[in-house]
Amino acid sequence: MAGMPRSVYYYQASALSKADRHLEAKAQIHQIFHRHKGRYGYRRVHLALRNEQHYLDPKTVQRLMGQLGLKSTVRPKRYQSYRGAIGKTAPNLLQRNFAANKPNQKWVTDVTEFNIKGEKVYLSPILDLYNQEIISYTITDRPQVSMVMEMLKVAFKRLRGCSQPQPVLHSDQGWQYQMGIYQQALKVQGLSQSMSRKGNCLDNAVMENWFGIMKTEFFYQKKFSDVQSFKTELKDY
Repeated sequence: MAGMPRSVYYYQASALSKADRHLEAKAQIHQIFHRHKGRYGYRRVHLALRNEQHYLDPKTVQRLMGQLGLKSTVRPKRYQSYRGAIGKTAPNLLQRNFAANKPNQKWVTDVTEFNIKGEKVYLSPILDLYNQEIISYTITDRPQVSMVMEMLKVAFKRLRGCSQPQPVLHSDQGWQYQMGIYQQALKVQGLSQSMSRKGNCLDNAVMENWFGIMKTEFFYQKKFSDVQSFKTELKDY
């Protein structure tokens, strides 16, 4: 401490202490990241740390990964289904409350795009927020309204004989969800329609996160010979 002002000494000692607190965590993060060949982003690293009884909040994991220069596979630009107000939009009933205490209480949906050997394929699933289960999905070569209608048809079968309240079905403001035929189908079945605010993907964060995990685990790690092989393997996933 000789020749060093007391305030500077204690500031540096404090900074060093704070850095040292995360040395073990950084080592674990580095190990997890490379164990999974760079596929994990901070959310999945956070879950892996928790499974190893090392508890840090997600934002701390994100910050430490940034300090270590660890970044997962860059994802391509997501499919955008918004085309403006072409029909009626619905209020945001979900309000980012993604907790559900029983099945078929809150459903979320969205559309994502894949590029297979220059051909585009679209996936439209419905996820039950109670247990993160995909209860219905369609795979098509074009993002037509029939894609979401077929998805609904399969999902509605799940509600037959169900005495529980009909679910809220949340989506973004994509054009498919503004169509009268889609909205009428929900009304007939007694479902409440909910929509994210315009351009706010966090309002549908669980569905977005599921797409991210699925693409990291399944799509980015495989090479598909054609669209049909992709569809077949996706069904298995």
